[in-house]
Amino acid sequence: MWSVIADEASAESSLWKESLRPEEDRELLPIFSPLGEPRYALGLETIYEGYLVHYGSPRLFAPADDDTALLLGDYLYAHGLKRIASAGDVAAVADLSELISLCGQLRAEDAEGDGALWAATAALLGAGSTLDGPRAALRLRGDPAALEAAARAAAGDEPVERALAAHALRLR
Repeated sequence: MWSVIADEASAESSLWKESLRPEEDRELLPIFSPLGEPRYALGLETIYEGYLVHYGSPRLFAPADDDTALLLGDYLYAHGLKRIASAGDVAAVADLSELISLCGQLRAEDAEGDGALWAATAALLGAGSTLDGPRAALRLRGDPAALEAAARAAAGDEPVERALAAHALRLR
């Protein structure tokens, strides 16, 4: 999975190639993809890497400056969405669009809850309106509890705990 993300980014742009960490410094740890279906893993981790480029400590990349980080993060978002869209699951693409949008809102407001949002989205990717209510609770009231409960119900307590702990370590 990691070499696909790195190789395709390198082939896309010399700027992305220059932004790659040296191989020995890459942290090849999937965070949220283990909670969901394997067919979504590559797309989900590509999007998450974009999120980390924007807001945290990326695992594969170390952009030289903020402008490069912004562009690279957006590239990774788009490339991950393209991967998911190629599976033909419109509901999964809609879920990821909601994820990216709501995470942007949370970061702009310096609010908590993105970990639960990521976990629930990964665990229930493509499940349609299942997450509408829990996402609304986070968006409108800042309450991630329903999202975390949905993730735990779908993927189990221990995998969600691992994902949330790893995610917390990656944020700035």
